[in-house]
Amino acid sequence: MKNNILIIGAGAAGLMAARTLSNAGKQVTVLEARNRTGGRIHTLSDELFFKNTELGAEFVHGDLPTTINLLKEAGIEYHSANAEMWRYQNGDFEENSMVIKDWDLLIKRLDALKEDTNIWDFLNEQFPGDKYEELRISVRAYVSGYDTADPRDASAFALRKEWEHEEIDAQHRLKGGYCSMINYLSNECKSKSGKIYLNAVVKTIEWKNGSVKAITKDGSVYEAGQLLIAMPLGVLKAAEGESGAITFNPPIPKYSTAIQQMGFGSVIKLLFEFDIAFWLDAKTQQMAGKNVGKMGYLFSDEEIPTWWTQVPDHSTVLTGWIGGPAAADKINTPDTEVLEQGLRSLANIFKIDFEELKNKLVAYRIMNWTADPFTRGSYAYDTVDAPEARKALNRPVEDTIFFTGEYLYDSTAMGTVEAALTSGLQVAERILKN
Repeated sequence: MKNNILIIGAGAAGLMAARTLSNAGKQVTVLEARNRTGGRIHTLSDELFFKNTELGAEFVHGDLPTTINLLKEAGIEYHSANAEMWRYQNGDFEENSMVIKDWDLLIKRLDALKEDTNIWDFLNEQFPGDKYEELRISVRAYVSGYDTADPRDASAFALRKEWEHEEIDAQHRLKGGYCSMINYLSNECKSKSGKIYLNAVVKTIEWKNGSVKAITKDGSVYEAGQLLIAMPLGVLKAAEGESGAITFNPPIPKYSTAIQQMGFGSVIKLLFEFDIAFWLDAKTQQMAGKNVGKMGYLFSDEEIPTWWTQVPDHSTVLTGWIGGPAAADKINTPDTEVLEQGLRSLANIFKIDFEELKNKLVAYRIMNWTADPFTRGSYAYDTVDAPEARKALNRPVEDTIFFTGEYLYDSTAMGTVEAALTSGLQVAERILKN
């Protein structure tokens, strides 16, 4: 049993750890609650529509070392996803207009901040009144949309670190989608006698020093000497009895407290495939008065505010995105209603009759990640208490229970696949070293 390691979660972190441990000769068993591997990576590739289109993670945000090295090792090609960022506001399309007014002053005052607070209170204290209303609204929208965070909860220190290290790096997409990387990790693990069980919903963990038992919903029992928990933070935050939640016996209160102290965002992603790329037609070009063909990302104040194309690839797919509290508020909104909100948002932006636009739609998929019981959100963001909580969770429980995931990564690529892969690799190396 001492050589056996149990991993709960077959997302990027869990599979990276599984591959590393099995390569080192450990007997690895991975339990995954879903009927597929990948977690928040979900490439639609065997469908009539959305060929190699991402329902989850989509981009490699820069030349990130762990991701790029893995892709090279696996022989997976990737290509540029660089594209212009546009804004639609007050009836006009603005090219490359992502500059927030008074941004330099915001960074200057963040630099002077001595004690951490949430970004909402920071803005109210440092930028009160009508003069700075536009700045407050813009920053909160950015924190909600990009970080998928609740501005009332998101750490000002963490955002300062993110913004000061933010570079306009090259964006990449994987040829064949992110699942080609997931399949590579899965196959690597299996080739070393590792086992991956799907539809294995773990309900209870019974443990003592050097021994763990995982009991699944159907009563199956899996035993090992060590346990690696690679589940999304949102699921770990779930209250006992909620779908996907796990009970520890005996409890581990210090770790449970740390989990609750960390932030986990909300997001809904919409995929719309149309009969034609209507945003490239002569009418839209004329209306915009600009070459819309260059547009990659489009930000607006609509109900579904953010959209992007598959530029530089030619495609009739548009992706919609809503994050933060606005997405959390839609946790119980039916997909059909989100579909209508998305279409109305596009109809307003491109000044197309709603019914006409609806008739152009040939396929759609709505992924409400916050409503999904085995994810319960998007990705982590730092609260004021997160740095200390992260330190606690990066320490194993009696060298028996370990945690891994993008929420435990402590650098500027937080919330990304890079963060998950790096955390999985680091915890596997820690287990092997011990």
